[in-house]
Amino acid sequence: MTAPTTATDVNQPSLEHAPKTGRRLSWPVLLLVIAGALALTSIVRLITGADGITNVSQMSTALQLAVPIGLAGLGGLWAERAGVVNIGLEGMMIMGTWFGAWAGFQWGPWTGVLVGIIGGAIGGLLHALVTVTFNVNHIVSGVAINILALGATRYLAPLAFEGHPGGSAKQSPAIESLGHFTVPGLSDGLRDLNDKGWFLVSDIAGLLGGLVTDVSWLTLIAVALIPATWWILWRTAFGLRLRSCGENPIAAESLGVNVYKYKYLAVIISGGLAGLGGVFLSLVANPFYLEGQVSGRGYIGLAAMIFGNWMPGGLAIGAGLFGYTDSLNLRGGSANVHALLLLGALLLLIGAIWLVVRKKYVQAVITLVIGALVFAWYAGTNEVPNQVVSATPYVITLVVLALSAQRLRMPRANGMPYRKGQGK
Repeated sequence: MTAPTTATDVNQPSLEHAPKTGRRLSWPVLLLVIAGALALTSIVRLITGADGITNVSQMSTALQLAVPIGLAGLGGLWAERAGVVNIGLEGMMIMGTWFGAWAGFQWGPWTGVLVGIIGGAIGGLLHALVTVTFNVNHIVSGVAINILALGATRYLAPLAFEGHPGGSAKQSPAIESLGHFTVPGLSDGLRDLNDKGWFLVSDIAGLLGGLVTDVSWLTLIAVALIPATWWILWRTAFGLRLRSCGENPIAAESLGVNVYKYKYLAVIISGGLAGLGGVFLSLVANPFYLEGQVSGRGYIGLAAMIFGNWMPGGLAIGAGLFGYTDSLNLRGGSANVHALLLLGALLLLIGAIWLVVRKKYVQAVITLVIGALVFAWYAGTNEVPNQVVSATPYVITLVVLALSAQRLRMPRANGMPYRKGQGK
């Protein structure tokens, strides 16, 4: 095994020498899997009569709920690709919500967006200072930032918002909207097609309709950040150097990369993206800051990043999945979750068949038994308790991570301490 001997290997945006990140689905296979999932969902909708699981309103809500999770996950991806574990995403989102609402209330919503990003980036800078410069354990630093952000915003909120109309110690006054847009003609046409209830066609119309109906401008920016991140990290010299810091910082340093600089930049950008996710919560999801409104989305964003195998595309799918399950709480929750029990049973049956094909008979039997129990739950009830509906996003998070764990590979030096010159 030979190492590259010239700096050009790091300075050029070629992935020839980059380590493999595990199995990746080709685009045709991925599209086929998505189409199969939609077809199966359509079958469940027709059997159960739960039209709400794929209607335009449901998909629009799912998109809105997926955006802050996706932004937090994107922040985690930037930091961990440079080798810094960022458990502090939750706290950086909290700082984004407060700073965004405070500035938005004072000077307008777009100023709030900018200041909220800066607020999250300050959290990222603090995390970088503690972990990169002082080599503090990344988990300890992240947890400390989460606690610090929560305490700081609780202290600042009464000072900033009390005494103003609609403001209190736990809530800011209402903030002017950033604005929404709907694609004229296309939105109405897709909604009409969705209302017809046709197999698969109406479900696809519902999915696409949610993407073009009542969409915030901030949502458009967040979606654009997914391909932008992929292009920067995988198609530029800057991105290759940054990723080399997360794979082998000693080798990167030997080839002239300033590892400290790239780690600092990555974690500050990570904080800014998490702050933008917080801004979305306090300016778009709700037009005001509210204590506790982040509600663990930073952690779910981290789970979406892991589910996506530290890749932007997989992260986006994971955020969409978690956003969709969270949307079930808001629109026909009990009936929709009950219908999804049947979908879960069918997916487990398909999984058992796949395991048999791969000659993993013990795992196949276990999967089949679990699928039978889920089907029995569906067949023996007409609805599920509200507590189950509320817990669904978190249960899905655990199940998805458990099922995808074997195919994951984090950056090799992720979370490892690094000192300048240690390879000499």
